[in-house]
Parts: sequence; structure tokens; C-alpha cells
Amino acid sequence: MKQEILQWPGGSLILTLGLSLALPTGVRAQAQPNSAGNAASLGGIPVSPFQKRQSAPRPYLGWSSWSSMRRHVTAAKIEAQADVVAARLKKYGYLYVNIDSGWCNGYDPDGQAHPNRFDAYGRPLPNPYEFPDGIAAVAAYVHSRGLKLGIYMSPGLKIPVWKANCHILGTPYTVRQIADPSRWGSKFPHDGPQAYRGSYAIDYNMPGAQEYIQSIADLYASWGVDFLKMDWCGVRGEAHRVDNRADIEHWAMALNKTGRPIWLELSGGQDVHYADFWTRYANGCRIDGDVEARAPYLTDWRHVLHRFRDAPKWAKYAGPGYWNDLDSLEIGNGTLDGLTPAERQTAMTLWCVSCAPLYTGADLTHLDPMDLEILVNREAIAVDQAGRVATPISQATPQQVWRVKNADGSFTVALFNLADVPAKVSARWGSVGFHGPAQVRDLWLHRNLGVFEQGFEALLEPHASRLLTVTPAH
Repeated sequence: MKQEILQWPGGSLILTLGLSLALPTGVRAQAQPNSAGNAASLGGIPVSPFQKRQSAPRPYLGWSSWSSMRRHVTAAKIEAQADVVAARLKKYGYLYVNIDSGWCNGYDPDGQAHPNRFDAYGRPLPNPYEFPDGIAAVAAYVHSRGLKLGIYMSPGLKIPVWKANCHILGTPYTVRQIADPSRWGSKFPHDGPQAYRGSYAIDYNMPGAQEYIQSIADLYASWGVDFLKMDWCGVRGEAHRVDNRADIEHWAMALNKTGRPIWLELSGGQDVHYADFWTRYANGCRIDGDVEARAPYLTDWRHVLHRFRDAPKWAKYAGPGYWNDLDSLEIGNGTLDGLTPAERQTAMTLWCVSCAPLYTGADLTHLDPMDLEILVNREAIAVDQAGRVATPISQATPQQVWRVKNADGSFTVALFNLADVPAKVSARWGSVGFHGPAQVRDLWLHRNLGVFEQGFEALLEPHASRLLTVTPAH
């Protein structure tokens, strides 16, 4: 095997070359008509609801590289974060260490940007400068700490791979024979000079298409990957001509066929009108745009506030096998979070009552002690892991009460003041879902507050919250 750089105007492609077979140039294999949803005729293994529940019985907890590192990820940085997760967060349920964008492209020791790397079969390879021993070595290190490793990609056939006309592993086909250049492969086809440089759609009616996806899934599984974030997927109109539903179905089948449990997470901020489809195949789905704000801050209140609008629309879809993703929880670096202490607690409260995955985007090597207390609150985490999604009684004002009935007959009740001024927020038991007196426990204070006859009221500072367990007396 050897490496060679293929170049064309405006780009280059680093390939690891090997032997494979292909049909003669210009010959396109013929396939029988087939719908994207017909798994049996594709020879794939459909993903059953039971298999999805096994992969994601409850929301996951962990860490993600994007917010604090962006594309400047290296093996050493990822392993350093894994050390902190293992030492300080693992005992509270945080297990996933997820590498976001940048592992396949990146920079050399002189700081020069490089395009993505692919092998002779069009499968992505890690940047050798930043991952000199490969992703498998990082996965082994993460696993040695008792944690799980995640990785990132976007759907479609990358244009550099298409230009190189790579062979598809184990088949006589090349990637041009499965490509549809009339459609984009993702909803953000031109995401910068250091990224994937765009992609074309894959025609899953063509022989070799599923085998190509399977070859990448098998590669990730061989590395020891436990989580796959699929970014920039969605359905767009004529301007973009993007529809990634077939991609997600086929990726779900491919991951399942590897025999390794791999969590499939969709990103890019999805349209709730397609929720029935996304939730059928994925274990999680981003329901909003990116939570990050302008550096040096991880986020700001405006980005958190957007989640209050969208979370209720998706609430009914969450449950074992699938969980709504509110994006990374930007808590961990104190003032660099971009949030006040009250806003940090409110963000954690919203994520928990929404039963969203809890994964921080902070640099854990500079973990703030006050933020750590928020992240490891066992009572708040228990609300998230119970998998019972709260919804607001009303969103007519910035003073909102969210509630859900628990399996033991108690209620989780969250009070939010989303206004920029102090305000009282009142939860009336009749509106919560029962009548009569109830015992109230504050989950942030870890304190029983006593019995309240008809409801509970609190004066909250701007953007503040309370998280309660309310247990009716009878």
C-alpha cells in the first residue's frame, strides 16, 4: 500500500492506494427499481424498535470537542479530556468522549490547513499529524478509561472522492456509479476550505451504494467507535435539492450490521415536520441550530433561549431508543461559558426536564468548581435519566411552569423566569395535574421545603429557575 496525492484545480486528495476491481470507464451498472425504504430488497438488516431501544435506553452523558476546540482536535487533546471525564464525571454517568469535525482534515505541524484524507476505497482517514496512531489508538485509550468514543461525519459522497472515482471495497463498482451529481449530498454543501469540500447525493437504487456505506461503517466499528454524529443532514427545497432520509436509513442499517452498538445522532437542526422519519432510524436528533456563540464564550443566553421554543414541539417523540438533542450543554468553564450562574443552572434544568443528552462542550482541563457542581447534581441527572419529558403548561409569558408525572405518582416541576427582570413564577397544583396538598423538594438545594396546599410560588431573578419534585399527599 502507498499514499499518493491527487490534485485538480482548487483542491487535492490524499489517497492510500491498493488493489480493487472496477467496471470499464463510462459503464454504469444497472439496478432494478427499488424504493429507498425497502430494506429487504437492498439486502440490508432493518433496524427494529427493539434494537434502537437497546442502543439508547436513556439519554447519554458525555463531552464533545466542537465548542472548545472547533476543528483543532488532536489525539493528545482528546485523551486529556477523557482523563478528566474518567476522573471527575464518569461516576455520575458521563461516558461518551465525542470527536467532532476536524479529525479527517486539519493542520500540519506548521499550522497549514490540509483537506480531508480518504483511502483508495473513498473511506475517511484521520489526519496523520494530529492523530499519528489513528482513531483506533484513541478509542483504545478512551475504552481503557471505561468510556466510549464518538466520531463525526456528514452524509453523501464527498466530491474529492467522486473526482478520484474511488473503488468501492469488495465490489466491481466505483463511486461515480452510485453518485447523483444533480443533487447535493448534504444541506450545507460548501462548508469551508478545511472541511469536506461538499458532497453529491448517493443513489441507493444503484448496486454498490449500500456496500459503500457498509464499508465505512465497518471501518468505524473496527476502530472501536461507539457513537456517530451525522451532521448537515436534512430535507431542503429546490434551491439545495437535499433529502438525506435515504442516507439515514441506510446508515442505520449499516451500523446495525456491524454488530457493534453505535449510537447514531443526527445534527444540523432538524425540521419537526420530518420527525417521524428521523426518530425511526436515529437514536438522537438535534432539534435546533448550534448553541455556540462568538468566541471566547461558548454560548450566550439568546442561544439557550431558543431551546425553550423548540423543545415542546419535539417532546412527544422522545423515549427509549430516541432522545431529543438540545446540543452541547455549555457549562464547565465559568465566565467563559457566556452565561451567568443563574443561566447555567437554567440550561441544565431545561436539558434535564427535556431528557436531552447531557454532554458538555467545555474544556474540561480548566473545569470550573461551581460549574462542576451543576454538572454532577445527581438529583437533576436522575430527572434526565428517568426519560419522562416535561412540557410547559403555557408559554404565553416568560414566566413558565414545565411539568411531567413520574412513574411513582410524583411530579417533576420546573419554574423558569425567562424575562430580563425579576418576576414571580407560580405553579398551581390543579394546572400541574392534581389537587390537594403536596410535599415539595428542591433538587438544586437538595432540601425538602415542606407541604404546600394549593401550589408553589417563587421570586426568580432574570433567567433563573427552580427544579422541584412534587409529591401529592394522597
